[in-house]
Amino acid sequence: MSVADAADVVAALRSAGCVFAEDEAALLIESAGGEAGLLEGLVARRVSGVPLEYLLGWVEFRGVRVGVRAGVFVPRQRTAFLVERAVTGVVAESVRIVDLCCGCGALGLIAATELAGRGCSVELVAADLDPAAVACARENLAPLGAAVYAGDLFDALPTGLRGRIDVLLANTPYVPSARIAELPPEAREHEPLVALDGGDDGLAVFRRVAEGAARWLAPGGSVYVEAGKGQVETALAVLREHGLAARAEHSEEYYATVVTGTRRE
Repeated sequence: MSVADAADVVAALRSAGCVFAEDEAALLIESAGGEAGLLEGLVARRVSGVPLEYLLGWVEFRGVRVGVRAGVFVPRQRTAFLVERAVTGVVAESVRIVDLCCGCGALGLIAATELAGRGCSVELVAADLDPAAVACARENLAPLGAAVYAGDLFDALPTGLRGRIDVLLANTPYVPSARIAELPPEAREHEPLVALDGGDDGLAVFRRVAEGAARWLAPGGSVYVEAGKGQVETALAVLREHGLAARAEHSEEYYATVVTGTRRE
């Protein structure tokens, strides 16, 4: 394939089924920095199905470019609603945030940045099971001085955080195992399965987070998790089983649903 100009890039992307071919073409051209050979390679990889974010090396999340690399889950734009709800729920002058299943660290990064921007003192910690995600998150969160731990959910965290977490962000996988095959090829062929597969009903990891949240949250602290619409009632019941006050909020703008569990004072 030969890519001569912007029109050729758009045409190549559109023929591959890219819905936003014009926007993607502009980003790839910017990334190539005028090097025709590099641009041709980027377009070829995009046409083959490699996620755009892997080619660019970043994903835009709530207006911020967050670094991402091959093999690391790419945060979806709908998950901005989870961060929005978490930030809105903070009224204290200081807050301790844990970004669990952090991936590239986008949720913690943006929540901490937005809260700091309004004068709130933030202590941020993140954790993930996947070594590639941990390495990526450490790069993104280094400017904030945030510690990023490797391990399985709460097992990764310092025991000193038990009972002291004010905001727990947990972007757990919630696609039922039987529906993984229905995901777009970009996701199922390039992103880590551990970040997508939520077990039989999509809530396997969520259940473990809910159980741990009851012990790790500070009094009045909350856990925020994204869920599919058909999972909401079950998710709320699980939170309540563990003694948390539970609620769900849906955004038509983001086409997203967030369930929140709050430890009673």
